[in-house]
Amino acid sequence: MPVDQTLAFQSVATPEEAVERLIELHDSAIEAQRHALEHFFATGTAPTPLERSRFRYPELRLDYRAASVPPIKQRAYAKFQGAGIYATTVTQPAFFKNYLLEQLNFLVRDYGATIEVGVSDQEIPYPYVFERGDELGRGAHSASELAQHFPTPLLAKVGDEIADGTWIFHENEARPLALFDAARVDYSLRRLVHYTGSDWRSVQPWILLTNYHRYVDQFIRWAVKELTDEKGPYTRLVLPGGVTIERGMGEAAVEELIASSPWHRFQMPAYHLMRGDGQGVTLVNIGVGPSNAKNITDHLAVLRPHCWLMVGHCGGLRQSQSIGDYVLAHGYLRRDHILDGAVPPEIPIPALAEIQLALQAAAVNVTGEEGDALKRRLRTGTVVTYDDRNWELRWSQERRQINLSRAIAVDMESGTIAAQGYRLRVPYGTLLCVSDKPLHGEIKLPGAANAFYERAVSEHLMIGLAALDILRGQRTSLHSRKLRSFDEPPFR
Repeated sequence: MPVDQTLAFQSVATPEEAVERLIELHDSAIEAQRHALEHFFATGTAPTPLERSRFRYPELRLDYRAASVPPIKQRAYAKFQGAGIYATTVTQPAFFKNYLLEQLNFLVRDYGATIEVGVSDQEIPYPYVFERGDELGRGAHSASELAQHFPTPLLAKVGDEIADGTWIFHENEARPLALFDAARVDYSLRRLVHYTGSDWRSVQPWILLTNYHRYVDQFIRWAVKELTDEKGPYTRLVLPGGVTIERGMGEAAVEELIASSPWHRFQMPAYHLMRGDGQGVTLVNIGVGPSNAKNITDHLAVLRPHCWLMVGHCGGLRQSQSIGDYVLAHGYLRRDHILDGAVPPEIPIPALAEIQLALQAAAVNVTGEEGDALKRRLRTGTVVTYDDRNWELRWSQERRQINLSRAIAVDMESGTIAAQGYRLRVPYGTLLCVSDKPLHGEIKLPGAANAFYERAVSEHLMIGLAALDILRGQRTSLHSRKLRSFDEPPFR
């Protein structure tokens, strides 16, 4: 295929120059393919081979030539495991600018790495070059016809081999620089829009995941109140469907916007409270079950969030627990089975000290209780995560495993979310609220359940939000070395 020589690899002097070059190349590739598509829609004329050679992702390469033993660094990321060339394709570099600069500045400063930027061999699939996707619905050209002339999403080219440690290194090939390449990132960015009803750019780096819509109602009430504070850090709330509430709006206008959000159209609606410094909070109602939990975290992970926390309901397994008590998970008995191939159940999922301490401190701050009083309401222990909501019907088979694990609570998402955080190097934690006690005759009956929800949801959500406030000041230590392997890609 003919190649435009202006797209060849070039050495750059600084990380800033590298990112600007990535932005230039990405914008040029997107614009070239959009123009070719528009021309094809209008005239039926396919792009020439030379034109198609421009429809490719930019590539970032780092060359680390170790003259001695690599320096020892305490941080968990932006480290080379050894000398060599490291590379990755990049999408949306303007959005990821701060992330890219953070990684590159460390690697250049501490290791003396040199940088090259050019155009890769990886083509940009044509559905990813338009913002909404409905631009492709006009005209008489079918998807199969477009695929004859334009790059298509090929699942064989999208995978998690790097994250899962199954990639195979070949001599004379670059080592992976990041966990996800451009095609994998673009795939997930579009999936986020589909499942959450939000522009992926709205997702914030501090994420709460819940399994019940009442947490959404409480989050919206709290967020709207925060937006009334003219001196507060929050600037806008984005609801599913792109409905946006700005700081300073009147109460009637706010209520109308909340009512207009089409959240019910989306499988896992997301709500984003934004801050001026870019360190806002996203709440996603993931629904019930490990499949949803894996699905959404597969896609959120490409945004490299600082943390995700599960704040949902669980069944208490101990007589000493009461409805409304909290469970701070320090271990998981994973009976969800959805990750058995990628992270087998015998692989331990460690608790992250920074998050455990933050959740406990947040519980003290919100409840006003500490010491023995807090211990009566907040218990640390193992959570069982099942893929079968009616696991109680197999109690005779399950009781031995539960006894051996010393589990104190049961749910359907927490173990999956923690295992995904471990697998995809995103700090994770779990704080659950006991909504029933299935082994002790306290089941969810409508009257008792409603009374519990009114009392417990608000406090529980506020503990999760308070924990994120604490963790914002601990970003460096939060990205724990417990999540990194011995042959880890340099980028976080």
